[in-house]
Amino acid sequence: MFPQARPTTWQPEPVEVARTTVDDAVEVLAGLRFTALTGAGVSTDSGIPDYRGPDSPPRNPMTYQQFVGDEEFRRHYWARNHVGWKHVNRTVPNVGHRALVRLEERDLLAGIITQNVDLLHEDAGSRNVIDLHGRYDRVICLSCGRVISRTHLAERLDALNPDFLESIGDVADIEIAPDADAVIESTAHFRPAPCEFCGGVLKPEIVYFGENVPRERVERAFAMVDSADALLVAGSSLTVMSGLRFVRHAAGEGKPVVIVNRGITRGDKYATVKVEAGTSDVLQELATRL
Repeated sequence: MFPQARPTTWQPEPVEVARTTVDDAVEVLAGLRFTALTGAGVSTDSGIPDYRGPDSPPRNPMTYQQFVGDEEFRRHYWARNHVGWKHVNRTVPNVGHRALVRLEERDLLAGIITQNVDLLHEDAGSRNVIDLHGRYDRVICLSCGRVISRTHLAERLDALNPDFLESIGDVADIEIAPDADAVIESTAHFRPAPCEFCGGVLKPEIVYFGENVPRERVERAFAMVDSADALLVAGSSLTVMSGLRFVRHAAGEGKPVVIVNRGITRGDKYATVKVEAGTSDVLQELATRL
């Protein structure tokens, strides 16, 4: 089995990378076809906060074991998600997403492996995208395996909880996490919905800590890395192995690795170039200069 995603004990330590400018990134990637691995930092300019950026508050992401093992935890989670998904659902792609589309249209970008669940790459127009950790707009029954849209579930949850959104105040004032989790505390009165087909437990079609990324998805991602000449990492701290393994693989195959991220990443020691900057401006410049 592929390793499970789980909270990490890795502590960031600075690694000196010799090449650190956008000019260096352009020089290394010029004439090459590359795959992009993107993380939450790509979506911050769309209004979705990241998990581990320098200005991010401490977060304690949900584990799969918590979700399946505790009915009260699931109720609390679904209450928060019912608020958070509405925020994610109305976000729009930023210039970084659109820059990657331009690179793909010119066949410089082989495809995108994204750790994000927000679908903003697809919304921007990217065609070859692997949603490594799933997608926020679908829900799966853990008993019968049926998949339904998050929009349909929202209609059911609204009917079960007609006054819930009014009871928590303005959604615009609530902190939202990258997996569409909203930071609210008063959820005891929320009624979650069971599967309408079998009565089973519903779960967002998102890979949580302690849950395996589907094997087929991982194999496609490795194949995408192998199909390109280089790997571009954008907006990921690479803290969890689900993303770091592709960096290790590319470096092990002798492919250049370019990392664009604010702050230290777990993959810095594998980087040919490390640009400490926001992704939107750098991706836009790469799309213009390559």
